Amino acid sequence: MNSTIFDTAIGYFGLAWDENGLGRLVLPERDSAVVVARLAETRRVIPEGWVAELVGEIKRYAEGEAVGFDRFPVQFGPAAAFDRAIWLATRSLAHGEVTTYGALAERAGYPGQARPVGAALGRNPVPLVVPCHRVLAAGGRLGGFSAPGGASAKAKLLLHERADTAPALPGQGSFSF
Repeated sequence: MNSTIFDTAIGYFGLAWDENGLGRLVLPERDSAVVVARLAETRRVIPEGWVAELVGEIKRYAEGEAVGFDRFPVQFGPAAAFDRAIWLATRSLAHGEVTTYGALAERAGYPGQARPVGAALGRNPVPLVVPCHRVLAAGGRLGGFSAPGGASAKAKLLLHERADTAPALPGQGSFSF
């Protein structure tokens, strides 16, 4: 896979892709070396075409703009059909829109499967593009988040998007991973 690392207003992001689409997204880190380590088995290249457009959209997102990533190709590799269905349903969530694991299960055609939805989102290789941070537990509770930083990172992304049900965090005025 090819990869790139780029700086934004909220930290360094990393992307990895091939001819079939985006295969990995590393959420922001303050230290670029952390992102480099997470993309260790990739070849660094200068992005062009749709990848360069995606980098631009992520930079706009980091600046606080409401952007959508659903037009960019994603390749999920050998993922299970259930995981793919959940990830595709998650892609339909708009900037700042939240839902619950149970409601997402319904949306994807798997009613009553909230717990497996959480597990599928934990395997999401491209957070932000497949915005799993927008999926909450029942009752609006935050729930889990498998990306580095865990639930705190999820809360920060929701706050960044000014989501209606973003949880209260100390220091809401600053965004830092």
